[in-house]
Amino acid sequence: MLAEIITIGDEILIGQIVDTNSAWMARELNNIGIRVKQISSVSDDRLHILTALAEAAGRTDVILITGGLGPTKDDITKKTIADYFGVKLIENKEALENVTNIFARYNRPLLEVNRLQAYVPENCEIILNKNGTAPGMWFNEKGKIFVSMPGVPHEMMYMMEDEVIPKLKSSLILPVIIHKTILTVGEGESFLAERIADIEASLPAHIKLAYLPKLGQVRLRLSGYGDDDIILKKEVDEYARKIIERVANVVAAEEDIPIEKAILNFMDESGLTLSVAESCTGGYISQLFTQHPGASRVFFGGGITYSYELKEFILGVKKETLDQFGAVSKECVTEMVEGALKNFKSDYALAVTGIAGPDGGTPEKPVGTVYIAVANINKTIVKKLTFGNKRQQNIERSAISALNMLNTLLHDSGKLG
Repeated sequence: MLAEIITIGDEILIGQIVDTNSAWMARELNNIGIRVKQISSVSDDRLHILTALAEAAGRTDVILITGGLGPTKDDITKKTIADYFGVKLIENKEALENVTNIFARYNRPLLEVNRLQAYVPENCEIILNKNGTAPGMWFNEKGKIFVSMPGVPHEMMYMMEDEVIPKLKSSLILPVIIHKTILTVGEGESFLAERIADIEASLPAHIKLAYLPKLGQVRLRLSGYGDDDIILKKEVDEYARKIIERVANVVAAEEDIPIEKAILNFMDESGLTLSVAESCTGGYISQLFTQHPGASRVFFGGGITYSYELKEFILGVKKETLDQFGAVSKECVTEMVEGALKNFKSDYALAVTGIAGPDGGTPEKPVGTVYIAVANINKTIVKKLTFGNKRQQNIERSAISALNMLNTLLHDSGKLG
């Protein structure tokens, strides 16, 4: 069973917003056995939308559409879909009642432009929007399912979870898809591929292996397709076990989670704690950890010590160290991480200092120069890395490199793996 996702809106095509809807919907569809064949973004243009609908219907069974359902003149999706099916727009009583109730709840007048949101193509089944005024629309035409939903992410997500996914599952005969993801760190995909080449070659046709690299990490994803979920899961798990045994020294997690979550999980299970000392990353590493529920059981916090003064006052970095070597130095980052370990009283600590850019570099220390340190009471590891001149990329690369170094220290200390 194949699907296509179409997102509508000029704001996507000019880069004003990032299309997060498609990625989220693709995961949800894949979980129920519907494979996404294509994702398209189209402008707020009638002919462009009509062409996209016709092409999608020619290659897939399910077409999911988001965007263009608002009350303003540039929101043309509903009228265009009606034109595509050659039907009229009619007022839907349930949709009108929903819109009326929303405006009454906030004690605001119901304008005519808002009332028009209750008009839908006459051949659709509406999906009530519990979080907004624009109803979703379900069409089943000539063996093809079309679903149009608002582009506002939380409105679309609730609609998908509460109505669309259950309806797709009850309307279609869907295959079983089983995924198993193994997170590895510190080894490139070509080296991993060489190490597990014989295992990959032995995979049956209905089980595929994908390599998903990202900044010092590679996710190995096994995907199995079949009809019997119990048998299929057993097969996928067996091949996953073989891969994990072969590359055990670089395995950080046996599930599809980011590296910081893998670290949090293990440290939580082991009763270990962590603090950080951030300079050029400006709290980005802390945010990575604290976005996950339960992080406080492991993550104490730390200091965003951007200035010399705070490095001295919070972390205990010596003034002489800063005067002689500067903030971006092996000596400074060593005192930062050991100061965090001592002052924040955690079992492990990491520290980052560098020149994120795009200015501030020197011939001796160009933009992209970063020093990272990780430590426990017995050992301190320091690395100098040199990245490019893109500020956000340098921040992200510094953070991931620090997490990978922490993972390695945990592993080398006999605490992980």
